[in-house]
Amino acid sequence: MTSGTTINAYGVMQAGGPFKPYQVEVGDLGATEVELEVLYCGICHSDLSMIEDEWGVSKFPIVAGHEVIGRVLAVGEQAGHFKPGTVVGLGWNSGYCETCHYCRRGDQNLCAEARFTTLTGGGFADKVRADMGSLVVIPEGVDLVSAGPLLCGGITVFNPLIQFDIQPTAKVGVIGIGGLGHLALMFLNAWGCEVTAFTSSEHKRTEALSLGAHKTLNSRDPEEIKSASMSFDFIISTVNVNLDWDLYIQALKPKGRLHFVGAVVDPIQFTLFPMIFGQRDISASPVGSPAAIETMLDFVAHHQIRPQVEIYPMSQIEEAFKHLKSGNPKYRIVLSRE
Repeated sequence: MTSGTTINAYGVMQAGGPFKPYQVEVGDLGATEVELEVLYCGICHSDLSMIEDEWGVSKFPIVAGHEVIGRVLAVGEQAGHFKPGTVVGLGWNSGYCETCHYCRRGDQNLCAEARFTTLTGGGFADKVRADMGSLVVIPEGVDLVSAGPLLCGGITVFNPLIQFDIQPTAKVGVIGIGGLGHLALMFLNAWGCEVTAFTSSEHKRTEALSLGAHKTLNSRDPEEIKSASMSFDFIISTVNVNLDWDLYIQALKPKGRLHFVGAVVDPIQFTLFPMIFGQRDISASPVGSPAAIETMLDFVAHHQIRPQVEIYPMSQIEEAFKHLKSGNPKYRIVLSRE
């Protein structure tokens, strides 16, 4: 068992407050815990939501950061299969109950007792601790600098491909070309699908084509969307704003699915009859299980997929979050300790 240690972090003391250097004293390493040296940590919009307590679950002081690429420093007595020096990833969850029905069948991401990394001590720090069951080894061939966003944004858009058995012959639409959407385009193109990007930004239409889209449609132009009526097997929405969802439902083929991974806070509205007569589905999902993350990382390594990231030193975390708030990152931000 490893004795306690001091974690040097960047914490937020109150909702919406600035980042400040913050030391956390932690006790002995638990039997199933692993301590990591943080190498890189992505910044996700969910981190912003947590430090501003938009969801009402944050506890202050808070050390956020849940897209961690780290090197194993020490392991608990039951976590010896993680060897010191191994590079691993830690995402949204830092641990699971491991005993509920969902954990036992491999759906740990649905565990009601799952622990949020941002609430147990996240990756905006020099070290982080997590339960061994939440960690995944980063396979050879995955770029470590840009890998952090895969552990949240990446798995969020990859998980539905597995859950709904999306076929490589499917025609798929992606709403929103940002942190999530740009990854969805790359994944779906490599998956073999015919990919259409929905975006309201003219300059992003060109970028979408370079990222893997075969076609683009204006997400704010009703007539343009109507022109694609009954075209798609699957549409994935990565945006956090309400749109005219009836238009997108009507763009689905019979038995098609509109799937949400972007967090729209306000209630969504849609007309039921097109759902009934077309036997269409509406669904949503969070991040994936550790096994799903491992599958995604193997897929990424095989297809040499890299999130598009902007790099900031960890010491410039305040500037990095200002850039995030500006809405202009292309497309994810990563903090580096190297």
